[in-house]
Amino acid sequence: MIKRIVLGVVALTVMSSCVSKKIYNDLENKYTDLKKENRSLSDEVDELHKANAEFDSVNKSLMAELSKLKADRDKLQADCTATTNNLKALQESYAALEKNSNDALETNMNKNRELLAQLEAKEKAMAAEQDRLNKLRDELASSTKRLNELESMIAAKDASMKRLKETLSKALNAFEGKGLTVEQKNGKVYVSMENKLLFQTGSWAVGSEGRKAVVEVGKVLAQNPDITVLIEGHTDNDKIYGAIGGGVENNWDLSTKRATAIVNILGENAGIQKKNLTAAGRGEYAPLMSNDTQEGKAKNRRIEIILTPKLDEISKMLNEF
Repeated sequence: MIKRIVLGVVALTVMSSCVSKKIYNDLENKYTDLKKENRSLSDEVDELHKANAEFDSVNKSLMAELSKLKADRDKLQADCTATTNNLKALQESYAALEKNSNDALETNMNKNRELLAQLEAKEKAMAAEQDRLNKLRDELASSTKRLNELESMIAAKDASMKRLKETLSKALNAFEGKGLTVEQKNGKVYVSMENKLLFQTGSWAVGSEGRKAVVEVGKVLAQNPDITVLIEGHTDNDKIYGAIGGGVENNWDLSTKRATAIVNILGENAGIQKKNLTAAGRGEYAPLMSNDTQEGKAKNRRIEIILTPKLDEISKMLNEF
């Protein structure tokens, strides 16, 4: 579409003022560069989705490993109980054999020797069971300690994200009812802003009120340097025809430009580590509601700022099990 428009303009210009071929070639080269940039952005978006999927996979793996550790702990506890009972039975058997040995000593020396041999075997078995019990107790104590540490770390992460959500809600209280929501789910915090707060139709320039909201988010992020931030742009399913603003080709392109605009505003805060920021365009493919109604389309046109805690320490601990 852009190419046809450019060619049309060039044709009209040539017809009206005989513009040189150099201008035409410059326009052609500019169009080619724009296409390359669009393909590059699409590749980056694909990589971002892969990274997000890897994070979700790691999160599921961590929770599965935690469940497995709890099951292992329970099994060790059961083994420890069974071994204790076995040791008690051996001790009772030992006492009985010792009594029988004393009673039979006077009447049957041979029988006494057999009983003493059995007694010795029982003592060895009891010692072996005692060693096994001690090892099981040590393993149980070690496993329980590491499990408690892991649960504490996960609980601390959840508490930290809860505090972050509360801080953001307080900082963004002035925008309540203006298309902005803050919620915590799946171990992450989601800040969702509808386009009515941020952009004009077809534009990726952030309005003054929307900029204020993004700046407030940036102030909170600057105080939480260990949080990774994914900014996703979303649109409804209305098709884009012709050039809009500087020109966009489709909803993916528009959603990417809008996400990048938010990243640029956050990047103005010197306290935010830019390596923690990622922009992604989701286009029309992750709607919140049906696009069959105007209300649904309005809800789907949004920016989502997804805040995720770093799980390096938890991953390292799991690798030590």
